[in-house]
Amino acid sequence: MLFFDYYQPFVLENNEILPTIRIAYQTYGKLNASKNNVVWICHALTANAEATTWWSGLVGASKCIDIEKYFVVCANILGSCYGSTYALSINPLTQRPYFHTFPLITIRDMVKAHILLRKHLGIEKILLGIGGSLGGQQVVEWAIQEPEVFENIVLIATNAVHSAWGIAFNESQRMAIATDATWQTDSPQAGINGMKTARSIALLSYRNYNTYQHTQTEPNSEKLENFRASSYQNYQGEKLAKRFDAFAYWTLSKAMDSHNVGRGRGSIEQALAKIKAKTLCIGISSDILFPPTEQQFLAQHIPHATYKEIHSLYGHDGFLLEYEALTRLLNEFVFANNTKSIS
Repeated sequence: MLFFDYYQPFVLENNEILPTIRIAYQTYGKLNASKNNVVWICHALTANAEATTWWSGLVGASKCIDIEKYFVVCANILGSCYGSTYALSINPLTQRPYFHTFPLITIRDMVKAHILLRKHLGIEKILLGIGGSLGGQQVVEWAIQEPEVFENIVLIATNAVHSAWGIAFNESQRMAIATDATWQTDSPQAGINGMKTARSIALLSYRNYNTYQHTQTEPNSEKLENFRASSYQNYQGEKLAKRFDAFAYWTLSKAMDSHNVGRGRGSIEQALAKIKAKTLCIGISSDILFPPTEQQFLAQHIPHATYKEIHSLYGHDGFLLEYEALTRLLNEFVFANNTKSIS
């Protein structure tokens, strides 16, 4: 893991200030002489900078995003617990962790940190910016802020403004965290049991009725309790608790709620019209959290945009699982036209 430390006040969108910030990031491959082979991956809510791990079917040697051909960058987002500044980082003004005093982070704050890292790495142009879900929210916001930087962007299972439906899901998850009696304590483990419940709620939005019918239906019709679906929900909560914490979960769900590219720009449509990159918007047919209508809206209002839909059983999580379909679309719409120009 690599780190970029910014030792100047970092002014957030809400005008609060972080005295300094650290951004954890990972790079794969090499920047070529022409500096025209950069792929920047923006990760989703509970992922990290290790894109070859959580997107292993798409990123790696000889994979679609080939780390032997492209210079791939993935930065851990501000507010996450995987190395970047967040609630359990030490506040240099108090020499104690921020805990509950950590300020609101927005998608625009995350992008502002990405831009600082881009400049630190000496990157002027990005061949492809790509992300799904909260990662896609970062990419679309970034392409509005720096339209000249991106040649192509791919927006998967994401939107231009977070919906009331999505905010309601996130609020329900934060309510679950808040019901944990430990949440108000200044402890790294504060709210962890509440977060397990929050993850269980989230999973319902990441999948759908048919997913559960296909994967969790009980083969034993004589059962009265201890069902597969029940143990699955508990397992997913426990699994996340081993690698994440409630502070990061709270911060990042709030950041997702803040997403609205039209804020301060006249309208959402006017904001999207600023994008100059060739754009591919990908919807997941069974996604109930970021339904395909949201990606269709992006494609309708971003110049030079195309919409494609992946048919998947796995709902929103299809953006993490449907490697073959994603590879086909990326090769067709992005890489096929750029291979010869990369030197």
